[in-house]
Amino acid sequence: MRQPELPWDGGCRCDRVRFRVSAAPLLTMACHCAGCQRMTSSAFSLSVAVPTAGFALTRGEPVLGGLHGEVQHYGCPYCMSWIFTRPTGIDTFVNVRPTLLDDPRWFAPFIETWTSERLPWATTPAVHSYEKLPAMEEYAALTAEYAASVS
Repeated sequence: MRQPELPWDGGCRCDRVRFRVSAAPLLTMACHCAGCQRMTSSAFSLSVAVPTAGFALTRGEPVLGGLHGEVQHYGCPYCMSWIFTRPTGIDTFVNVRPTLLDDPRWFAPFIETWTSERLPWATTPAVHSYEKLPAMEEYAALTAEYAASVS
């Protein structure tokens, strides 16, 4: 499905924290790791990797939750919705939870990660699957392929 025209707005469940995405996503993902299963109380988490400059908070102030180390998860201090993730030491992108967008119907994961921890029944329509994570040198080709697939 084609992506809607930018910008995209979204917010947490109670709408006290709002955000805007103003740059085209780099990649869409589903993560099957046990940590994401616990964070979401589901089979996997979903993410849209957005260039950092294309992500802005428009209302409210999220708090750090989940992990507090290599990966920092931010959520609403009131409803506790997990809104976005920032990998420590990497300031080029933010992983936004696509189901918090006002219109998430276009979303589909392009890659899925940590399939080694996938629940046996959990499937996605991802084009690429990885037992853990793609190698760093694979991301340039993945993001180019993703961009071509949605244009």
